[in-house]
Amino acid sequence: MQAQSLDKKLADYQQRGVSRIKLGLTDIDGVIRGKYLSLDKFKALLADGGGFCDCVFGWDADDQLYDSGGYTGWHSGFPDAGYRLLIDTERWLADENCPYFVAEFVGEDGGPHPLCPRTQLQQALTRLAQHGLTLMSGFEYEFFVFEETPHSVRDKGYRNLKPLTPGNFGYSVLRATAHSDLFTGFMDHCQALGLDLEGLHCETGPGVWEAALQARSGVEAADRASLLKTFAKAFFQKRGLMATFMAKWSMEYPGQSGHFHFSLIDEHGVNRFRDPRDGDGMSRLQRQAVAGLERYVGDYLALLAPTINSYARLVKGYWAPTAATWGLDNRTAAIRVIGGGSPGQRIECRVCGADANPYLAAAATVAAALQGIEEELTPSPPVAGNAYDAEDSLPETHRFPSHLRAAAERLGRSDSARRLFGDAFVDHFVMSRLWECREHERHVNNWQLERYFEII
Repeated sequence: MQAQSLDKKLADYQQRGVSRIKLGLTDIDGVIRGKYLSLDKFKALLADGGGFCDCVFGWDADDQLYDSGGYTGWHSGFPDAGYRLLIDTERWLADENCPYFVAEFVGEDGGPHPLCPRTQLQQALTRLAQHGLTLMSGFEYEFFVFEETPHSVRDKGYRNLKPLTPGNFGYSVLRATAHSDLFTGFMDHCQALGLDLEGLHCETGPGVWEAALQARSGVEAADRASLLKTFAKAFFQKRGLMATFMAKWSMEYPGQSGHFHFSLIDEHGVNRFRDPRDGDGMSRLQRQAVAGLERYVGDYLALLAPTINSYARLVKGYWAPTAATWGLDNRTAAIRVIGGGSPGQRIECRVCGADANPYLAAAATVAAALQGIEEELTPSPPVAGNAYDAEDSLPETHRFPSHLRAAAERLGRSDSARRLFGDAFVDHFVMSRLWECREHERHVNNWQLERYFEII
């Protein structure tokens, strides 16, 4: 930022009585880690960059240190990792009277940090740009809301939790109207943070909502998705309620998705997935992208389903895919093509759970689609009807691992993942997922709830 612009911004802050800023960086698990900074520190940060303890790459979502060394640990002394604040991500936190900024990790030379999730997505977008394409995308999230607090769920041992509303009542106007103060307040809250929702409704299940973010270009959609998860939790906790983005908090109900919708736009602003001459509206480029997802999304499953709990959601007959199938407006398939030739022609990747790191979910999805384009792959025929019935005839590459350990090991064996994401990232991410598996194996009963209910 130029000195004159910075001085003007600081003067504006001081006039408004602002004495601090808040920033956040997203870790491997998708958890935002951050801090408040004084305005003097903010000014120094913009001039010289900052440092953030790299323990955030040496511990898990529960702040437990990994036991296998890796990128950082006791052996390295937990030094600072460099980061830069992204001034154009400024958002206003009205109830805190301060601005919030997204930040990203940088390497020792100021270049890309090998483990930064946001950087992994940026690198995928750079590859897209080499083809003259930009990403237009948006996330939609399902989450449960409870009449509980972080203390009460622990006091109850995560048993007998009270949802905001009882019973199954998807798309309920009654529920939304009876709780209109919460629904409209949440939409206003999101809009004030620049996280505009295009839709919000009750899903099927007690206290479950679905929020769809408006589509945005480039990395902005993932920024918004990451912020939505944290600031949604904060919104409800300030009201004596609690939201969870676990993939599956109870086996009695369907899981919570984090579906990712995307299209590819050329330099003229034209949606390259659309071909009005095709009966299904699909361009050759879109078919190649679908084929790439068919072939590679199983290799990258650990990035889309990154927790032990993710695999409780990926079960046949529960509105979540278990293999890399695709179909035309088919919600039983992993890859849903939407549009029929409309300007909104797009792909919905239905594999991602609400627990996935948005940056890594987007990076993995884009990478798989781009591989299909670069390799000029051809998709199999679309599935009509129940996609679960078609799985037995699929090749092994199209079938999903059934648990996190197998998914992590498959990611680690993937030459394409190492080429696209780098050995350092793949090795670290696989190590962190195998750690999750070991932690789970030495715990019983409510381990998943205690670990993921509030944090993920």
